[in-house]
Amino acid sequence: MDSIGTNFRHGANFATGGSSVRPPGFSPFNLGIQISQFIQFKARTTTLYNQLSLNRRIPLSISNLPRPAEFSQALYTFDIGQNDLGHGFQTMSEKQVRDSIPDIVGELSKAIHILYKEGARFFWIHNTGPLGCLPYNVIYGKKPGNVDKNGCVKAQNEAAMEFNKQLKNKITWLRTQLPFAKFTYVDVYSAKYDLISNAKKLGFVDPFNFCCGSFYGYHINCGKKAIVNGTVYGNPCDHPSNHISWDGIHYSETASMLVSNRILNGSLSDPPVSIQDACHHQTDI
Repeated sequence: MDSIGTNFRHGANFATGGSSVRPPGFSPFNLGIQISQFIQFKARTTTLYNQLSLNRRIPLSISNLPRPAEFSQALYTFDIGQNDLGHGFQTMSEKQVRDSIPDIVGELSKAIHILYKEGARFFWIHNTGPLGCLPYNVIYGKKPGNVDKNGCVKAQNEAAMEFNKQLKNKITWLRTQLPFAKFTYVDVYSAKYDLISNAKKLGFVDPFNFCCGSFYGYHINCGKKAIVNGTVYGNPCDHPSNHISWDGIHYSETASMLVSNRILNGSLSDPPVSIQDACHHQTDI
């Protein structure tokens, strides 16, 4: 969306905060909109690149546009689906959320097929994290008997694990349907759940404490100061790096870095390839 003067030689981001695979959701920019934006981006940059190629007075080396051939050499990354589940738990019953999972995964599969037709060949796909461990969901979803040994909401984590199971099965099927594609399935759930399980050993405070904002009866966004019954909310904590959660929903920078270190090296991937090798692996698993 910040496209003026941007260098797209190293990629482009179509993801937005709160986006989901299916509408409605927390954001109007669902996956279908993002795919449409990508197709427009690819068409426009290809046209502009070809125009620059004909104009020898403008060196191509100064162009910020991707080369047309690079669209088939790029790595297409996905991290989506958690907001579908999260929005579902706010608007539907637990059974309805679980029943919606096949359609969510099916729509994601359709999007991948569209990208494949557009020339995409290399896909790096994250599964979804432990939804029931987000402090926001623990605060509003915790009830007697419905939490696991770490204090996470069981039903929400079970739905996340079911989503991940169906997503992995769908990727296995896609490998048979799209013979020239290479898929890397990344187990983000395990990386995040291990982090939460070992929070204190890793030097973090209680994983359900968050650094900024408040949800206790009031939804106060981080950075927006408010005083409720004499207590000031909205200011960030003094030591953000000691928290796994930044604002009750999003992970802190330190926690995100630890998760990234776990997933980028390929140790939690199927097949077990690092992100550096994801565009080159030849394993047909």
